[in-house]
Amino acid sequence: MGNLSDSLDRRRGTDGLPHDATRGAARPHPLWMICVGTAILTLIAMTVLPHTPVHAVDRPRLRRRLDDALGAPVSTLIAPVGSGKTVLLSQWVTSRSDLGFVWLDLDAADNDPQRFIRRLVSGLSALTGARQDLGTPHALSDGALGTSALEGLLAVFREHPGMTLIIDDLHTVSNAAILSDLWWLADHLPAHTHMVFSSRVDLDFGRSRHRLRHSLLELRQSDLALDEESAATLLERIVGAPVSSTTLSAVMERTEGWPAGVQLTGLGLRDRSDPERFARHLRGTDHMIAEYLSEQALAQQMPERRELLLRLSAFDRMSADLIESVLGVDDAAALLDELQHDSMFVIALDDRQEWFRFHHLFRDLLHYRLRARKGDEEHRILVAAAEWHHSEGEFSTAIEYLLRAHEWTRVLDLLLASGRDVFEQSRTLSVSRWLDAVPAEIRAARPDAEILRGIVLGMSGDATRGEDVLRGQASRPGLTAPQSAVVHAYLAATVQFHSGPEVALRAAKTAMHLLRQDEPWEPPDLLGLTQPAFLHTLTRTSGGRAHFLAGDFTRARRWFVDALAGPGAQYSPYRVHLLGSMALLDAWTGSLVTAGALANEALELASDAQLLAHPAPADAYLAAALVAVERGEPQGAALYLHEGTVRAESNRRTQLLWIAHLIRVLADPGDDRPPQPPSTGRPPPIVDVALRAEASRTRRAQGTAPATQLPGENVIRTDGWTPLAVETVATMLATCRPGAAREHLAAVTASTPAMPRESVERLVLLAWIAHAEHDTTTAHRLLSEALARAEAHDLVALFARIDPAIIRMVAELPGVPSGFRATVLRRSQQNRQLRRVSPQLAEQLTDRELEILAYLPSRMTNTELAARCFVSVNTIKTHTAHIYRKLEVANRNGAVARAQELGFL
Repeated sequence: MGNLSDSLDRRRGTDGLPHDATRGAARPHPLWMICVGTAILTLIAMTVLPHTPVHAVDRPRLRRRLDDALGAPVSTLIAPVGSGKTVLLSQWVTSRSDLGFVWLDLDAADNDPQRFIRRLVSGLSALTGARQDLGTPHALSDGALGTSALEGLLAVFREHPGMTLIIDDLHTVSNAAILSDLWWLADHLPAHTHMVFSSRVDLDFGRSRHRLRHSLLELRQSDLALDEESAATLLERIVGAPVSSTTLSAVMERTEGWPAGVQLTGLGLRDRSDPERFARHLRGTDHMIAEYLSEQALAQQMPERRELLLRLSAFDRMSADLIESVLGVDDAAALLDELQHDSMFVIALDDRQEWFRFHHLFRDLLHYRLRARKGDEEHRILVAAAEWHHSEGEFSTAIEYLLRAHEWTRVLDLLLASGRDVFEQSRTLSVSRWLDAVPAEIRAARPDAEILRGIVLGMSGDATRGEDVLRGQASRPGLTAPQSAVVHAYLAATVQFHSGPEVALRAAKTAMHLLRQDEPWEPPDLLGLTQPAFLHTLTRTSGGRAHFLAGDFTRARRWFVDALAGPGAQYSPYRVHLLGSMALLDAWTGSLVTAGALANEALELASDAQLLAHPAPADAYLAAALVAVERGEPQGAALYLHEGTVRAESNRRTQLLWIAHLIRVLADPGDDRPPQPPSTGRPPPIVDVALRAEASRTRRAQGTAPATQLPGENVIRTDGWTPLAVETVATMLATCRPGAAREHLAAVTASTPAMPRESVERLVLLAWIAHAEHDTTTAHRLLSEALARAEAHDLVALFARIDPAIIRMVAELPGVPSGFRATVLRRSQQNRQLRRVSPQLAEQLTDRELEILAYLPSRMTNTELAARCFVSVNTIKTHTAHIYRKLEVANRNGAVARAQELGFL
């Protein structure tokens, strides 16, 4: 067995099997309530179905009810512990070899949406025989699985009809967002797909709606109770002989058919000379009766076996190898066979019967007694189990056992030795949860542990808490220079989470100052990301983002270029982040050709490095969306915009969400229903200015009294040229004040060097001024020069965005429109005429569906289209299925024809 302290270098975590967690309380039948504190859940591997216990009684009537409910989206089993929910479902699964089942046995660790979805995807992949990739990240901190991931699941279900998803022990998940997402999934399941929810408590989300819409099957305690015939069969199997009708009546009177109560009573009836008397005298409080029956079951065991059962209760799940290694038992496989045969509440978790667990009820009783004993026996077992799981590569399970054992130092040692896989696989939420479980005073003695906690909180989207932790460490006495550099580098990285870029910029400058010091460096190794090269890239990227969000594009570019030149930029996730930010800067300033190339490079690298589902490509997706909008092709922005938004939402980068909001506004400025802004945070300065300019332009377009003078621009440093400066001049020209427009334009400081968008916009405004002053020759010359410069960067949309008068001026230029000039006119006209809604459709196509629809005439395959848009194949399948349904067609040819008929193409 490997020792944890000697094998930290082998700590690469897996998604693990069971996590230790506390089960939610439930209300069993009043007579049989077990008041023994907590119960620890077991996690089974994907699609590995629980094995039916040896003495289980078949329930054909209930199985038929489950069969009859397959036509509805969802069935529920809601009953207390010991009611036989899992046994019934395992019997049903065994009887339906024609169906494909994915069984998810939940525990409290599944409140982590990433863990939940990873386990579910793993099960789907095992069942279908193909790797299922939903292609979207999962919410890191708000708890939701996310609409995109759910739509990906629907695509898998459509491709594999006849699938049934069983969610067992759903009561252990308290995350309301996950429960809501599961009901959403049930609402949208395709035909021939079914879900089963099994829980100890009522599931309020959506149940009433489903009962009315789909004749929801609800099996409750009264349905699951054993009738006399079933109870007699079960008792006979346990006792080894038929019981008398008097005994059976007494058992049924006391248990009311509660399966666990019948089984416990059967164990108590063994070797009784007067079983009727035993059954009749089951009286007293619920706790007393439960203890009495458990004592009777244990009393029938040899002392050595009794002792072993108590020690086994420390395990969440157990295998022969684990038992032999930790408890020193010879031939543990034979032991597990005997326990099953003797009905000692042992449940096999797989068909090969390699992994087992005690029934939750019986384990609670055993574990209660184990914990009540003096000495450190449970602690020793937990530590040994952690060592065993760690030696097997099950990092997460080892951590959970160590937390139960209160081995705080070992927990911190393991977490501090975690590698970059935690960041790359977005497992930071689990790490932050484990760190939070360590007492604060223990963490406080380990500054590196607190720094790690601040880092993973920020990565998980809990930026406010993460920043508070890091600031607390920044002011900690005795912090070394390398530790301080780490703290300030990650404080700078909060730039995309908060609306004050100047705060992040100060942190970035402090970090760079520390990184430039000549003294020997021994930084803490946290997640493998705190070496100087990585800190340099992280800090320069964050500083560049701060300058960009503040509107200082020249300095932003210098910081980005410096970051790209460092060795840390060769690390794929950092390079994807950096290239995406550079693409966004170039798209914003008008270098669309360069921006498109950088965004494409970032997304290709993300695809090659299997990072498309990571938050890292968010900037690149948004840059690609902005490029499409500025090229006058807003219909090509929807997919990129959606994917970028999903990734920004996954860890709550509010500043990127505001950029996404602005892109939506620019994509459809005439929309009668403008997009809703982000619900949290304030926009970064550059977005705030752009939104104010768009609001003014919208008023002008609607003919509502435009302001004769817009507010000044002394809010931020912007190198002088902003969308608000452009709109101020346009407003003056729209109100026939060319002299004021010329004076104001001359006063706006030019950028050095001039950005492409600025140079084109300035020429366009000068041309408009000349046109307003009836200097046609100058107006034509300036506008032609503007078109030539715009062509070099594919800048199309700005001509129509400034004012429709500019499009008329372009059309009035001498000569037949050709080349880029014709493109500007054509795209302007298309964007005005292309229909986005149709009164003939009961349900309108979304922007993403319209974008996919535009590709359908190309005859690209789903795989080719997914690669073209840097999304998963399932995403494409989901959207095409929605398109076919909404257009009421059966295939791609029908969709193209119908779309042309409706004016969508």
